[in-house]
Amino acid sequence: MLNDLALKVVKHMAIILHTPEEIEKMRVAGRLASEVLDYISPFVVAGVTTNKLDQLCHDYIVNVQQAIPAPLNYAPDGHTPYPKSICTSINQQICHGVPSEKELKQGDVVNLDITVIKNGYHGDTSRMFMVGDVTPQAKRLCELTYQAMWRGIEKVKPGNTLGDIGYAIQSFAEKNGYSIVREFCGHGIGKKFHCEPQVLHYGKPGAGMTLKAGMIFTIEPMINAGRRDIKFMSDGWTVVTKDRSLSAQWEHTVLVTEEGFEIMTTSAGTPPRPVL
Repeated sequence: MLNDLALKVVKHMAIILHTPEEIEKMRVAGRLASEVLDYISPFVVAGVTTNKLDQLCHDYIVNVQQAIPAPLNYAPDGHTPYPKSICTSINQQICHGVPSEKELKQGDVVNLDITVIKNGYHGDTSRMFMVGDVTPQAKRLCELTYQAMWRGIEKVKPGNTLGDIGYAIQSFAEKNGYSIVREFCGHGIGKKFHCEPQVLHYGKPGAGMTLKAGMIFTIEPMINAGRRDIKFMSDGWTVVTKDRSLSAQWEHTVLVTEEGFEIMTTSAGTPPRPVL
């Protein structure tokens, strides 16, 4: 996901239409990223520290997948290097939560955001996890955020626009009483971690760039139970809701095909496409 600083890095980059060979490499990277989430799922329980989750994922990526954890030491302009291999965003944390000795507890919801580099290409995905029994409100937020992401994905096809994606997500979230974080967005991805296009999770139908086959980008809405306002924590990375309300996020990397879309971040444990 991008913030205002990272957007400065990508705003002058050209849109990349990937070749069949590049697309196949992206399929591999995307599958590996998703398989990290499959692997770590049994460990996301009350009492585990987010540092432990980070170490497990790091070791799996490096030793088993023989890939590279893209977040580790990632440093866009204006940022200190990110110190961990994954992002772990708990409850009111919106994104970029830095793993620590904090233990998960019953009732927490946590987003695990994974990006791996394999053969020079990036795969980027995230899922929400519910720790034990969570409140009905937290469960509803997680479920509707997943549906919101998919409403955006289903607008992906040649001839549609980025505004169609954003509007589908925003209108659904706001209809259900939630707000969309606007300081961060989805992004093009491939050899680079972040590139054009910028994929806003709000917008107007028909507005923005027209989608073309061969484009690859992430769709990763951050949706708050309360207001959309954000606050940066002192570590320079972790972002929280200003009103301390819960936040949720899901993410897939998506290819624009000749007839529609292909999800590039799938594996055996990927949650199924919802019935909308």
